[in-house]
Amino acid sequence: MNGRFALDHWPIARRWAGMITLALAAVILFELLQFPAALLLGPMASAILFATRGGAVRVPQPAFRGAQVFIGLMMASSIPLDLVAELRTEWPVFVSGILFSVVAAGILGYFMTRARLFPGTTAIWGSSPGAAAAMVLMSEAYGADMRLVAFMQYLRVACCAVVATVLARTMGLDASAPAHEFFPPLPVGPAALTVAVAVGVFLLAQRVRIAGGPLVLALMVGIGMKALGLPLVLPPALLAVCYAILGFGIGLRFTPEVVRHAARAFPRTLASILTLIAACAAFGYLLHLVAGVDLLTALLATSPGGADTVAIIAASPGMNVDVPFVMTMQVGRFLFVVLTAPTLARYLSRGATPGA
Repeated sequence: MNGRFALDHWPIARRWAGMITLALAAVILFELLQFPAALLLGPMASAILFATRGGAVRVPQPAFRGAQVFIGLMMASSIPLDLVAELRTEWPVFVSGILFSVVAAGILGYFMTRARLFPGTTAIWGSSPGAAAAMVLMSEAYGADMRLVAFMQYLRVACCAVVATVLARTMGLDASAPAHEFFPPLPVGPAALTVAVAVGVFLLAQRVRIAGGPLVLALMVGIGMKALGLPLVLPPALLAVCYAILGFGIGLRFTPEVVRHAARAFPRTLASILTLIAACAAFGYLLHLVAGVDLLTALLATSPGGADTVAIIAASPGMNVDVPFVMTMQVGRFLFVVLTAPTLARYLSRGATPGA
């Protein structure tokens, strides 16, 4: 690649060193700015820069798939133990909230697909209000452009986090996320069991071919463990490494052409995201009026951002919200989207231009 900042002449070791250094700087900056998913977005931003300047390297496939296993177990660990009880008690509220956000996102994704803003099923996956990491990883198995899905998903997560944080602070509450503690004291036995299960899921995923691969399989196994009362204990430092691997793996797939496409689509994508946030907020306000749910609880529960990001905000010091209600709505929607997104994407994108 020609150009003043081309990196194609750098040796592989120097590229990795430079990319990791830049990723660490980006993570620190994003944490200071209180960006969501900074541990993933920092490496992704660094990898995109290197990939588009000719400095792309290859993340080993076993490392990429192994990181997906731990992320899947992490998602399972965030599911409230009383999820079923919450759903049984107030199922009309949860069902209506889940269906509204999914339908609203599907409509916006449909119009973006018909406008040929993104190829194939990409707009549908990018608009799906599930956990961002899961949607990005599952999308590739169904022919969507993983890079553009990541662009749409993490832009929405960032917008939702900013809106939720500003809203909470406007109500006189402290919605800042607690600092990361990478090496907290952990029970050795449960942590070792979780890591052993992760290794088993990784090996099983090599033989069992399912859409979404290791992440979805790990999520299913993790949910089963929680149902049996078995602990899921994941070292934060290990999760940070997994987020970095995913960020590098996704970011290194970007090309100058993909970046230019994302830049052209940015205004309409942002408008679509803000429309979805406004629609979900309106429905949250309706839940407040009709079902008597606390306003801030209802707004956080119906937020179309990632479940992990909403969990951080809801559990922050000074937040007077019903955390089980918020997480039940968020996790219930995530599970619904994981089960229905492939069919919904195929149905809504019929006749669309094939993916790149």
